[in-house]
Amino acid sequence: MKLLVTGGCGYKGTVLIPKLLARGHDVVALDTMWFGNFLAPHPRLTVIEGDVRDTDKIDLDGVTAIIHLSSVANDPCGDLDPKLTWEISALATMQLADKAVRHGVERFLYASSGSVYGIKDEPHVTEDLELKPISEYNKTKMVAERVLLSYGDKMVVQMVRPATVCGYSPRMRLDVSVNLLTMQALAKGEITVLGGKQTRPNIHIDDITDVYLHFLDNPQVQGIYNAGFENLSIMEIAERIAARVGAKITVKESNDPRSYRVNSDKLLATGFKPRKTVNDAIGEICDVVKSGVLKDEDRYYNLRWMQKMMGRS
Repeated sequence: MKLLVTGGCGYKGTVLIPKLLARGHDVVALDTMWFGNFLAPHPRLTVIEGDVRDTDKIDLDGVTAIIHLSSVANDPCGDLDPKLTWEISALATMQLADKAVRHGVERFLYASSGSVYGIKDEPHVTEDLELKPISEYNKTKMVAERVLLSYGDKMVVQMVRPATVCGYSPRMRLDVSVNLLTMQALAKGEITVLGGKQTRPNIHIDDITDVYLHFLDNPQVQGIYNAGFENLSIMEIAERIAARVGAKITVKESNDPRSYRVNSDKLLATGFKPRKTVNDAIGEICDVVKSGVLKDEDRYYNLRWMQKMMGRS
């Protein structure tokens, strides 16, 4: 199968693409490479430095499925330049879906976000609850979902609302909760918790990338699916890290109201089974930091890096 993976050089793409290649697929990775390219060369991998907004330049000849990971990732980055966020995360998604249909692409797998639910008090946030996004990032994801659903009669549309992803990737992100707090503990011997009571759903990077493999194997699994298997408060995450590393915890006030728990029973009912945990992610990050493979660098923090690129740092 020939696959186009947009955002292929990102945090998830860098873990996903080697798995796709190992399964014998031909892969085209499209990425702006704002954060670099950490993909190893492979005879069945083509890496293209390009912008998903330039839809006319995207070659879909022979492409069976698109795995659409491209977006301006996370709330602070989305708010940095709202126009850019809407162009990349919403408008480009619509244009790519339209082009995919016209070129006979059979499948479209989309990376949405569990944050589209906004702030929820329900103990189990399921796919049928009302969406109340509170940031530009969340809003673009919701709009893109609605657009893609409208193409469901023309191609197979599979959408994932991932929890906060954690764990090691060669294109690392240190601005997501588990990874961020683990690096703090290792680098400073102290974890700064803002608030602490907010609940976050989590999923290991190996599991979220395996969800895409599961979807490729099961085209009958269509529609929208939550993907998150450990709902933990920020304080619970910090305590797990402190127990592993031996760091102290400092609590400060937070103005971040986001708190929600996702239920992934719908995904589990399709036969998917997660293999890793938050504790696995913490252990893996500890190992790569201690071995010198991973260092605390600005390029692993999306907002810092984008601010530098835009001259706003």
